[in-house]
Amino acid sequence: MIFKGDNSIKALINNALNNKSLNQWRKDFLSEVFILFLCIKGRINFAQLERYGLFTEQRYRQQFEKPFDFMEFNTNLTTQHGSGHYIIAFDPSYIRKSGKETPGTGRYWSGCAQASKWGLEIGGIAAVDVDNNFAFHLDAIQTPSSKGALNDEKSLLDWYGDVLYQRKDALSKISTYLVADAYFSKRPFLEKVRSMQMHLISRLRDDADLKYLYYGPRTGKRGRPKKHDGKIDWNNLKDDYFERVQVDDTTTIHSAVVFSKSFKCNIKISCVFFLNDKGKETRKIYFSSDLEMLSTDILEYYRSRFQIEFVYRDGKQFTGLEHCQARSENKLNFHFNASLTSVNLARISHWLSIPKDQRPAFSMADVKTLYHNTILIERFIDVFAINPNTRKNQKIVKELMKYGTLAA
Repeated sequence: MIFKGDNSIKALINNALNNKSLNQWRKDFLSEVFILFLCIKGRINFAQLERYGLFTEQRYRQQFEKPFDFMEFNTNLTTQHGSGHYIIAFDPSYIRKSGKETPGTGRYWSGCAQASKWGLEIGGIAAVDVDNNFAFHLDAIQTPSSKGALNDEKSLLDWYGDVLYQRKDALSKISTYLVADAYFSKRPFLEKVRSMQMHLISRLRDDADLKYLYYGPRTGKRGRPKKHDGKIDWNNLKDDYFERVQVDDTTTIHSAVVFSKSFKCNIKISCVFFLNDKGKETRKIYFSSDLEMLSTDILEYYRSRFQIEFVYRDGKQFTGLEHCQARSENKLNFHFNASLTSVNLARISHWLSIPKDQRPAFSMADVKTLYHNTILIERFIDVFAINPNTRKNQKIVKELMKYGTLAA
């Protein structure tokens, strides 16, 4: 495939590959694959890659087996095109897979179905650009099944922590804040994050057992000084202890440094009281292991975490995240990361490159249609020997490339 229609995405790939010790054949192959993931409509597997691409099916199978450092590649994209204000988001995602011989298959939790389903799971790491409200995919690691690397001595939560710890040097260069959902608000995971010299931001149970810190005078008596001043009663808070921020008429934030019984350490909480759909007051308790962090930043960072879900959504709907039919762990890993990396490239090229005050809503469906139309037009031009560079044909080619997009 000779992609002539839009060279901006090829420039993105080449710039991100500049510092990698790869030969030119491998670089050309990676550029080809990323663009094919954006061009092919329907299932994206080795047979489809052969139909649309330059190489044979066997070539794609062999190259997918070879390792590639997606973490470094996507980190280069992040630092080159982001604002510099990042948080690290970690979130597992369920991948549908009906086979039984594929490595790693088992029963995993599906957030959409709210049930455990048969298939695969990936642990996704992303750098969320807080200023642009945008997530850059960094790396995806397949979760082992209970019959694989997990055993009685190592829980799934321990494995998630080890995945992050192995990448701590690269992650800490991007941000010192790691954001994860409420499932990860457990002591072993918090301690693992702290060992990485990073801070954890997450959400606690609504009835979390927390204690006030004692700031009163010392009695001077023998024994350990008093550290805590009773359990927090969420229905009867000490107003003089909490810093209160009024967000709007129905939402207030109460923040303070408190002692967590489950974590066995002090944490900074940001408790949000708001009215639900039924008009009843309810609360959500967010926390950070950084005791100096602003309460508004805790809330903003946790809400920004959801941007990683949009990367998964676009990968599953448009770039074949769930389409790989290989039964090799290396091929599966390459496919998962290539799918999510192609979403990065599409968003950077067609949305992030636009000035912030002029950006429309991003549509991955439009990008997919644009690239599919482009590859078809190039085929027509080659077969019918049409010169696309004449003044008359240039206008027609641009119109056909955008045919079927919502913006058109």
